[in-house]
Amino acid sequence: MRSPARSLARRGHHRALAGLGGLVSALRPYLQWVRLRFLLMLAYRVNYYSGIAVYTINIGAYYFLWKALYHGESTLGGLTATQMTTYVAVAWMARSFYFNNVDREMAQEIREGRVAVELIRPYNYLLVKAMQALGEGLFRLCFFSVPGMVLVSFLLPVDLPERPETWGLFALSLLLSFVINTQLNLLTGLLAFFLLNNEGLMYAKRVVVDLFSGLIVPLSLFPEWARAVLVLLPFQAISYLPTMIVTGAWTSAQIHQALLVQLAWSVLLVVPIQALWVLARRKLVVQGG
Repeated sequence: MRSPARSLARRGHHRALAGLGGLVSALRPYLQWVRLRFLLMLAYRVNYYSGIAVYTINIGAYYFLWKALYHGESTLGGLTATQMTTYVAVAWMARSFYFNNVDREMAQEIREGRVAVELIRPYNYLLVKAMQALGEGLFRLCFFSVPGMVLVSFLLPVDLPERPETWGLFALSLLLSFVINTQLNLLTGLLAFFLLNNEGLMYAKRVVVDLFSGLIVPLSLFPEWARAVLVLLPFQAISYLPTMIVTGAWTSAQIHQALLVQLAWSVLLVVPIQALWVLARRKLVVQGG
């Protein structure tokens, strides 16, 4: 005779599977936007091959800069010279995955009036933009980040982790960094509904993200008062947290805490995006449209 507890557990399991299946079915049409953007980027892949060389030169410049700054020191900000080289290489190659121009695309569509057509189509406009960004990111990952990282590992003393578990955690962290960066881009793009021309804001956002995310300088090298402020902001979850996982300078507890911070920000940023989206749809003023 089947126990009530087992029956309830089985029902809960079936409901969870049904809910997951419903979510996959709902997202299936949007996955086509990932494929379309990937194919579009594939048509212009030669530009990204040259970008590998540019990023490699950029990483090399940072390598010699940090090498000079160490000047016999064993560690800086808790990182050895080899760990710092690994940090710089991984941070810049990871940037090519999570970086996208969703905010600029949205601002252009708003200025040209095309957003009015997008809003009457039977899909979620913001989700479509996120899927397009994912398609671009996957293209960069396959044709830019991975080949670039292989090239850099031959040229510079990079110490990459050997454990598959570390790479799995890094992949999860990198995916969350893409989500958070895309959410910030969506927020910036939505402000075009109110500002009409937010070019200056987008440029300032890019500089702030690159600096305060730890891309240019690891957050461990910032003054104590600056770190106390930056840990309260989402920028560290874009570059610093995922990159530190690869350097080997963190313990398992620190890595898990970093993932929880990223997950928390990816959930919290949904609230201002949805609130601003509701206001933007009520205040649709198309410049010249």
